[in-house]
Amino acid sequence: MSREPEVSIVIPIYNEEAILAQSVGELCAGLDAWGLTYEVILAENGSRDRTQEIAESLTTVYPHLCWFHCPTPNYGAALRAGIARARGTFVICEEIDLCDLAFHKLALGHLRAGLADFVIGSKAMVGARDRRPLVRRAATRVYNGMLRVLLGFHGTDTHGLKAFRRELVVPVVERCIVDADVFASELVIRSERTGVRMLEIPIELAEKRAPSVHLFRRVPRVLRQVTRLVGSIRFGVDPLAKR
Repeated sequence: MSREPEVSIVIPIYNEEAILAQSVGELCAGLDAWGLTYEVILAENGSRDRTQEIAESLTTVYPHLCWFHCPTPNYGAALRAGIARARGTFVICEEIDLCDLAFHKLALGHLRAGLADFVIGSKAMVGARDRRPLVRRAATRVYNGMLRVLLGFHGTDTHGLKAFRRELVVPVVERCIVDADVFASELVIRSERTGVRMLEIPIELAEKRAPSVHLFRRVPRVLRQVTRLVGSIRFGVDPLAKR
């Protein structure tokens, strides 16, 4: 992959042996059909199944694919590291259980046309079709409502599909302080506050498998990270930083 791609697609993966090969195959077939110059970066983090073995085998089948390993399960850290490795003019942050080619096409159209520098695939805006269980849909709305109240976020969603112009957003990534589940939200919020031109588009969401981490187990960690984010953005301090 010596030629610099137009598009870098970053996908955090964790214990995905059941769907990894099929999802990557379908994604690459779709991208090849468009004639894109692209790279797919699998950000494996702490998997305990055959995910690493399968990822390595896929690199022999798909020349635009690479992967790397993070030692602990940490979605945000893996996503951040994947973005740092990206070489494309545009970066798309994907989910292995989605691989939404329709979002890719729409988002790249907006970015190429200069209509936005950061495109978010919203599960919650008017026109979206979120087919997840009710409790997951409710959690998304509560969480993003909290971000609007505490941090002045103006959108409807922060977590999931997003695409952006790399040169403008990588400096924002470098200022982010949280990881795990809330890194994606911090990236969106800080980009918005920095003046990056944001655009939300509705998506249709139907996951291929149950979440890899139980929703309610994530709540304490999310609250700690949001506390850090509020302290940093609103007051210029990190209340949970090690003294």
